[in-house]
Amino acid sequence: MPRVRTLDDIGDGSLKGERVFLRADLNVPFSAPGRVADHTRIDATLPTIAELMARGARTVLASHLGRPGGTRVPGLSLGPVAVILSERLGTPIRLIDGEPGEVETRRAVDSIAPGGVAVLENTRYHPGETSNDAGLARAFGSLADGFVGDAFGMAHRAHASNVGAAKAIRDRGSPVVAGRLMARELHFLSETLREPRRPFVALMGGAKVSGKLGLIRTILSKVDRLLVGGAMANTFLSALGHEVGRSLVEESLVPDAAAILDEAGGKLLLPVDLAVATELDAAAEPVRVDRASVGVGMRIGDIGPRTGELYARELASARTVVWNGPMGIFELAPFAAGTARVAEALADAADSGAVVVLGGGDSASAAAAFGVAGRMTHVSTGGGASLDLLAGHELPGVSVLERGGGG
Repeated sequence: MPRVRTLDDIGDGSLKGERVFLRADLNVPFSAPGRVADHTRIDATLPTIAELMARGARTVLASHLGRPGGTRVPGLSLGPVAVILSERLGTPIRLIDGEPGEVETRRAVDSIAPGGVAVLENTRYHPGETSNDAGLARAFGSLADGFVGDAFGMAHRAHASNVGAAKAIRDRGSPVVAGRLMARELHFLSETLREPRRPFVALMGGAKVSGKLGLIRTILSKVDRLLVGGAMANTFLSALGHEVGRSLVEESLVPDAAAILDEAGGKLLLPVDLAVATELDAAAEPVRVDRASVGVGMRIGDIGPRTGELYARELASARTVVWNGPMGIFELAPFAAGTARVAEALADAADSGAVVVLGGGDSASAAAAFGVAGRMTHVSTGGGASLDLLAGHELPGVSVLERGGGG
């Protein structure tokens, strides 16, 4: 994996009493105002927070939430997240609501006791956050004596609170390291897959080919099998000359899909049957048809049962698997069967000793929905970041943590 510094590179006693800027990813969904719907990302960063507390650091916890666009949107406050953290960690955690450059904010940070934690308000309330404004980055950096990067979910973005602040702190000669979650993500998404146990199988789905062309080409050179499902399979089926009805197809990418099929040879498997309906909604009554028998007025909503079993057999023999993207519109019961079948097959493979890594996003949501997330080897907290890393792209939020001060 990228050779990043970690908390192991900092002596046990050297953090005691030190202010540590911990950039986490607490961008959680809300089911109602003030009510967090999914605690996964909060729980994922708890080991890093708990370690900093145990080592006597004064932790300044920062994260974005939603897309407030540089303004203060009350419904996107991190206040409810601070409450959950207090409950999880068994200690009061205050929310610091001031601007990072204000004297009052600095005083609030300085008042954190050794072993204590405070949460800065939503970093995206500040106009310069997403543009990595140098002044805002320095203001964040001035609040701490060290930086811990644990926000893998937005490591593919160079923002003021993850990259700019880290550079400002590093340039002062202070430590900049990866947290436990970041290190775990990099291990499974980079190191484990560099020399995978074989057979190595990738399972890819979701809506579009466009955002995954680079990843498909990169991973084809590494895997023994690439199984494709979801709406992105439609573009490949179209490239083979099959009728796909009114289904989502990226027409401009059909030539690219055809070229990939030529390059892949027998490595790339497409659905052999499909679940189709006139409309893709919760009231639909899908019909299972051969991939060559999709009617012109039909829409594809899922892989079919024969494809589900075909893919399950491939996954059963795999020793390493990467999954990114559902096989259909799993949120709708009529089109959930294909994703449910491969999710169960992946869990069985992991139970049998295979390394099964989920690339975040909808794959993680699907695994949770079908009750198998806990059986996977690793469920990434980053959708876009995991895709970029798997495709071999540089992640700014990781580069800044690398030994030698990259970035």
